[in-house]
Amino acid sequence: MSRAFVKEGDGALDPLPDLPQSPHPNYVTPRGLLALQARLRQRQADLAALKARAERLDKLPEAAAERDIRYLEARLRAAIPVDPAAHDLKTVAFGLRVTLRDEAGTETRYEITGEDEADPAAGRIAPHAPLARALIGAEVGDVVTWRKPSGAVQVEVVAISHADPDA
Repeated sequence: MSRAFVKEGDGALDPLPDLPQSPHPNYVTPRGLLALQARLRQRQADLAALKARAERLDKLPEAAAERDIRYLEARLRAAIPVDPAAHDLKTVAFGLRVTLRDEAGTETRYEITGEDEADPAAGRIAPHAPLARALIGAEVGDVVTWRKPSGAVQVEVVAISHADPDA
């Protein structure tokens, strides 16, 4: 076999490609900033544990941890902290909780959070999500149009409140 196609090396992997960064501003709530910092500390601890292994033939987990650390460090450098407590409760804004009533009378609560803490199943949506874009700036009693893939839906803003920082 020709040696021309065999890569000789020291056994180390090339760094994994970086995870893509969002093109949107990285607004974070105090809770979101703490969560990013905790994720970074956890991945750094994971990397230290991986490097302490006696058997280190598989370098892929280490490369993945290093890639994750680079991503989290970049997210933290780009973080724009916003204190929701500074917002009055007259209009919907980043970090606030909004209670909506749909056309069927069903009430649902959403919190507009940073991308990294967004969790639609928990009612946390990113500020560039279609619903958040429709809600920001709305007041109690306003009816806004939420453009969903299944079609536009009218929702009424029933209440605006501060979110529970521990939830």
